[in-house]
Amino acid sequence: MSFQVKEPILVIGLGGVGSKLAVNAKNSLNSDCLIISNDKNDLSAENPSVHVSTESVINPSVQLIRGSTYKVADEIKTKISGYSTVVLMSNLAGKSGSAMAPVISEMCKETDAGLVSFAIMPFKYEKDRIFNSGISLKRIRENSKCTIVLDNDSLLESNPDLSPKTCYEIANSAMMHVVSSLGSSEISDETNILSTSKNGQHIEDSLRDSLKMLYGNAPPNSIKRSMLYVVGGSNIPVGIINSITNLTSGIINESNSQIDMTSSVEESKIIMLSSIQGMTKFDNYDPLGIIPQENTLDWSTPDCSIDCKLDLYQLE
Repeated sequence: MSFQVKEPILVIGLGGVGSKLAVNAKNSLNSDCLIISNDKNDLSAENPSVHVSTESVINPSVQLIRGSTYKVADEIKTKISGYSTVVLMSNLAGKSGSAMAPVISEMCKETDAGLVSFAIMPFKYEKDRIFNSGISLKRIRENSKCTIVLDNDSLLESNPDLSPKTCYEIANSAMMHVVSSLGSSEISDETNILSTSKNGQHIEDSLRDSLKMLYGNAPPNSIKRSMLYVVGGSNIPVGIINSITNLTSGIINESNSQIDMTSSVEESKIIMLSSIQGMTKFDNYDPLGIIPQENTLDWSTPDCSIDCKLDLYQLE
């Protein structure tokens, strides 16, 4: 089944990266926007916001930010209520995103809003962030009607000459293309992998790199459907478009692949959105993730840190 976007729409941005993406998404969807962050520098007077205060702690942990988010749960739920669709933008490589995304997605689920979540995963060398990102993604997928994941690490593996900054720019651009098409394209209400390539390539090379990035996230037999966004499609010769269509149909079942000519910009490239059924590489970010859900005992509330203010004296 495909995800159905219904108005009114609210775009929520978490943390620094999420807030910037949310503002851009708001303009694309002509929707309302809400910024949630523990850093006041991410907030502005232009958009409604909620500050998650960690009080005097300068470098809070993921668990502390998450616990502090629960303290302002009523304020967040009030701002979310009344919307039919919520678009959640989060960078799970950052503390704010991985801390708050499971909490906010849970609140959206409780309000019966149709939640589509965009999640950015960390680079492999960010070892201290991988576990928290995997745990957060698992809970986001459970709470969302549709989850769209972009993996910075597989983008860098396909293009090792890219700098992290360039990877961020490519990832953000790909996400905005998908956001702008939410009202016109069919997106599977499952886990979707977003893959793309660097700029300035031949269109067939762009498709090759997008597929390489996709297969870095999930095995080929788990891919059930793919949408190809041909950026700058109106400037590409029809013969090349036909060649791309035939090539994609040979890799993915022809009835499960679609092409969307998204824009008429000068520079052309391929962006793929593929629905996945089964395991992805992100399930391995949690060492216990390979255990079937029915055999797992887990807390319904994600790990968080709270100040109980207990007067416990040291025993001599």
